[in-house]
Parts: sequence; C-alpha cells; structure tokens
Amino acid sequence: MDERRTVKVSKYLSKHLRHQPGRIGLTLDESGWVGIDTLIAAAAAHGFPFTREELDQVVATNDKQRFAIEGDRIRASQGHSIDVDLGLPPATPPAYLYHGTVARNLEAIRAEGLRPMNRHDVHLSPDRETATRVGARRGRPVVLAVDASAMHRDGHVFHVSANGVWLTKAVPPRYLRFPSGH
Repeated sequence: MDERRTVKVSKYLSKHLRHQPGRIGLTLDESGWVGIDTLIAAAAAHGFPFTREELDQVVATNDKQRFAIEGDRIRASQGHSIDVDLGLPPATPPAYLYHGTVARNLEAIRAEGLRPMNRHDVHLSPDRETATRVGARRGRPVVLAVDASAMHRDGHVFHVSANGVWLTKAVPPRYLRFPSGH
C-alpha cells in the first residue's frame, strides 16, 4: 500500500473511530471498541472499501500508534470527541510534560490554560520533540512545559494512553511554563 493510501485510510479510521462512528452506521461500545469485520463492512457500504491487510498495515505503521487492536476489535487509542471510557487507570506523571501549540493560541492559553476543546482531555507529550511535532502541524511550533508533578500533587488526575500520550482534563495557567520571548 502506498503512503497516500495509508494516510487516507488512517484519516478515515480517525474520523469514524474518534468522532463520527454513526456517520457510517457504527456503534462503539462504552470503551470505544468495534468489531473489525463490522468496521470493514460499514466502510465498504459507505463507499470507502479497504481490506483487513490494509487496516493491519495502518495500525502497525502509524507513527503515533493511534489505533489498538485487541482480538477481533479495534479502537482509537485517544483523542475522542464522543463519549467513551478508555478504562485507563490514573498514573503518576513525570515532573514535566509538554504541549505543542502555535503563537496565535498563546494569549488564550495564558488566560485560560489548556482546555480539551472538542476532545475529552488535554493531550500532553512526554518530551519536547514530540510536542514540537504536534505543534508543527498547525504552523511554527511553540512548546509549553507543564509542571505535571505540581498538578499531580495538587490533585489533578493524569492517565497515559497505550501510545504514550498523557491525558488530563485541563491545565490551569499557573502550571504552564512559556518559552522566553513568548
């Protein structure tokens, strides 16, 4: 499968496993899982056929490990805008986590902190490099440091997804460290 097809299938999976399963007639269970055969049949019925081999390749080669397969089921690892319970246990974060953004968002972030927007949780990266890549998707990246140990000490709950993304409900401004010049 060529790279363009891989990206196209990955985006299709993200849209329907994270945001709009009902658009193609899917019903995810409370943890976000759906049968692989059900997914493939629904996609084909709605004009986007792909094979199990293509699905397996997308899941195996996705650089962000966006999807998880367990037996004959699949789900998105995180990033849902629909109501799912990923069943992730609370986890103790490292001292600092990182968030990639762009300069045009900084004024709102200074005022309101990091909010989940249309997702269930704020997504944080374990290292600056990953946060830089995330921020670069929207322009020239600005990486914010999050004092995760202070947040945790103050009672904020963290979870870590299967692909290493740290999740929390919100990050108040007092826990953010902005790079100099921003």
